[in-house]
Amino acid sequence: MSAVIDSHETPRVSWLRRFLRRHVDLWLLGLLTLVCVIGLFTLYSAADQSIDIVVNQAQRLALGIVIMLTLAQTPPEFLHRAAPWLYGVTLVLLITVLVLGHHSKGAQRWLELGSFRFQPSELMKLGMPLAIAAFLHGRSLPPSPLATLAALGLVLGPTALIAVQPDLGTAVLVLVAGLLTLYFGGLRWRWILISLAAAATAAPILWFNLHDYQKARLLTFLNPALDPLGAGYHITQSKIAIGSGGFWGKGWLMGTQAKLDFLPEAHTDFIFSVYGEEMGMIGALVLLTLYVCIVGRGMVIAMRGQDSFQRLLASSLSMTFMVYVFINIGMVIGLLPVVGVPLPLVSYGGTSMVSLLAGFGMLMSIHTHRKLLVN
Repeated sequence: MSAVIDSHETPRVSWLRRFLRRHVDLWLLGLLTLVCVIGLFTLYSAADQSIDIVVNQAQRLALGIVIMLTLAQTPPEFLHRAAPWLYGVTLVLLITVLVLGHHSKGAQRWLELGSFRFQPSELMKLGMPLAIAAFLHGRSLPPSPLATLAALGLVLGPTALIAVQPDLGTAVLVLVAGLLTLYFGGLRWRWILISLAAAATAAPILWFNLHDYQKARLLTFLNPALDPLGAGYHITQSKIAIGSGGFWGKGWLMGTQAKLDFLPEAHTDFIFSVYGEEMGMIGALVLLTLYVCIVGRGMVIAMRGQDSFQRLLASSLSMTFMVYVFINIGMVIGLLPVVGVPLPLVSYGGTSMVSLLAGFGMLMSIHTHRKLLVN
């Protein structure tokens, strides 16, 4: 009887086993696919039904998936060995940006290699948690004061280089990625309180070194009605779009704020406003649930990590992804200042999407390369 059952089940079981041997986490892949599909449909509407933009996004998405699946095949031990090299090379690239970087819209964030242009700061989103996790691996946790200071130095150096480009949004994400890795490594609360006190003390100095548009964004955050047709225009129109969606939304392609050009940057930073207007509160809850499930899956992978490097890296990558979501949605509904952070896997953009999917490839690597531990 068992032989008959085996003969009927073998093709399906063998296919699944062959697929899983490719080191793919089906739960994570399924959740990411759902969010990306939602992103492509929302982008088509936000970009005024431009099929060219959707095709460009799909091509970048395909590249990100290839990189994700490639990294998933890479053993975590290789990621550990490569961590200082990736961090060092990216640090050199960030310094190069300050000298030879391409200027665009008042910022110097890109390096050009012929027709190819990329942001080295996106690499640091991966290099930072890798480097801190590798640095803390093998040390006693919580880290000693000396190790904590050294790790903070590794975090603050690249953060400063990115902030002066200026790219405040990416600088915040890189800083958060490093600090989260330290936090999960057992960073003592007194260090957290000291850091908060230092940040509060340095606030006046930071204020006078901000660009005028950055100051305007902070003032607008505190009082959006201060300049409703100027600095406060983006956030005011964003709130109108989301609020007009109501509970059920107006329906796909039926939103008006973006199509009538009331909502700037509709297909990039403010794409959640388009989604909220068309899909309403129920659609927003569906998307948020998918995001929470992705983060939850990442934290499950972190808990199952077999050494401190794997656990620290997986937990940092997962929670940094959550910070992405929190900052973008908080920004478009007026709870946070506008800092130019895209909505993960939904906003139009190439480098950010590729770096995010590369991070998920690392999570898959950690989960699918687990070894059987024998007592």
